[in-house]
Amino acid sequence: MHSDLKLKEEITPHPDREILVVDDDDTFRDRVVRALVNRGYRAFGASGMSDAVARAQSIPPDCIFLDLRLGRENGLDVLPEIKQAAPQARIIILTGYGSIATAVAALQQGAADYLTKPVNIEHIIKYARGIKTGVPAASQPDPIPPLDRVEWEHIHRVLQDCDGNISRAAALLGIHRRSLQRKLAKRPFPTK
Repeated sequence: MHSDLKLKEEITPHPDREILVVDDDDTFRDRVVRALVNRGYRAFGASGMSDAVARAQSIPPDCIFLDLRLGRENGLDVLPEIKQAAPQARIIILTGYGSIATAVAALQQGAADYLTKPVNIEHIIKYARGIKTGVPAASQPDPIPPLDRVEWEHIHRVLQDCDGNISRAAALLGIHRRSLQRKLAKRPFPTK
C-alpha cells in the first residue's frame, strides 16, 4: 500500500510548475526532462546558453536546472541573463566538476542551490517538489562525498582544463602520467 501511495504522489500532475533543464549532454538532459514529464511536470530542455535564455523568456519556468559547463561555455556566464529573463525562477546549478569557489560564485549570482553530478533523478525530483515553497528541498544536508570521489572529480576537472592532454594534466597535478592513467581507469563510486 505504501508503494502505491508513493507512485500516486509521483504521477500527480503539476501543470503549474514549468521546469527548464539546461545541459549539453543530450542523454542526461532528455532523461531528466522525460522523468519530470512522467511525474506530471511541464519540463523543457535546452542545450546551450542562447537556447537557455530564449526558453527562459518564452516559458517562463519556475525552476531551472543549469549545467555549469555547457561545452566550452560557462553556466555562470549565462546565469545573470537567465535571472533577468526569468526572475521568478529558482536556479539550481548542476555540475560534474564541483568546487567551493564555483558554488559560492553561483550562489552570489543568484542560484538557489548547487548539485554535483552524478545526481540521480529522485534527487532532482526532490528539488523540483520544493519549487513553490522556495525553501531548500533537502531536509537534511547531503552527505560529505568520499575522498576518492573528490579526487576523481578534481582530476577530471584538471584534465578537461588541459583539453584532455594527459601529460600536461599529470604535470599540473604533480603525478606521473601512468599514475594518472591508472586513476582515470578507476571510478571510485557507483553510478546509477
